[in-house]
Amino acid sequence: MAPLFDGLRYSTLAGYTWAHPRLLLLLPAVVLLFLLREGLAQRRRAKLGVAFVRGQARAHWSALLRFVPDVVLALSLMLGVLALARPQRTDERVEQSGRGIDIVLAVDVSASMELQDLQPNRLEAAKRVAQAFVQGRRGDRIGLVAFAGDAYSVLPLTTDYELLLEELKNLRLGLIPTDGTAIGTALGVATNRLRTAPGRSRVCILLSDGENTAGALDPLTAAQLAHSFGLKLYTIGLGRDGRVPYGQDELGRPRYVETRLDETTMRQIASAGEGQFFRATDNSALRSIFARINRLEQSEIKLTRYRNTHDYYRYYLYWCVGLWLLWLALKNTFLTNALED
Repeated sequence: MAPLFDGLRYSTLAGYTWAHPRLLLLLPAVVLLFLLREGLAQRRRAKLGVAFVRGQARAHWSALLRFVPDVVLALSLMLGVLALARPQRTDERVEQSGRGIDIVLAVDVSASMELQDLQPNRLEAAKRVAQAFVQGRRGDRIGLVAFAGDAYSVLPLTTDYELLLEELKNLRLGLIPTDGTAIGTALGVATNRLRTAPGRSRVCILLSDGENTAGALDPLTAAQLAHSFGLKLYTIGLGRDGRVPYGQDELGRPRYVETRLDETTMRQIASAGEGQFFRATDNSALRSIFARINRLEQSEIKLTRYRNTHDYYRYYLYWCVGLWLLWLALKNTFLTNALED
């Protein structure tokens, strides 16, 4: 019998979407209507005093039977309201057409990324903006490369953005034991990931705050190699030149260090890869840069949605009609003549 009453469960009703949800406001009105009717009947009903009965007559449960027809009618009306509100369930199927972009993020994790001209430091600012960039992409395959004195592929091209966001979060200073800035090696690793990718557009976004001081591969040679495989290169220079805050001394006073970005090489890399160079001297500029790259590199992904809607009003309509017929039958029985207390 469970399937017969399954549609009357709260969990089932809560799982519907309603074509006319405002009609559900009539449900409490049905109850109030019967309560008002009973109240008015009590006031207008004539009472007969019986002189030969001492005290009061004892109440009997059978007197409650007179309410059965009204309860049945109220349930019939409420189920009719549910049917009029048209409970529905919608199955949605999404088909994707087109191809996304293949992107590799190459992030500098060298010691200089701890400098605090970007807040809370250069690396954390880069990670946060990169995470927001990933969350704004749809259908693209994105990989991750980390580099310092050497470069490693942290994650191959993937559409598993949750895993990618977790790996971005786990980037930290000292992740690569060899210190330095191997920009050329990082471009070589990114090229190796992207060169066989089937995407119509292949992009490498490189974030660094220094000049190439490590690695055996020259950055410009690496950029030309990347271009030969059809890669587009965007380079982002992080931080300001000159004296930059770097932690505190033993007395709690801010310390400063001298820093310099090899902007010329970063521009040449972007030019060789037919991309663009950007300079981010604060958090706001970094966010604007990623927003601009997001606009420049748009995926041609088309989503086609198929919606299949099923109506369930018949279930409640059958119950409504069945209870209404039961009410008509009960009107002609002794229940409507059951004595009151």
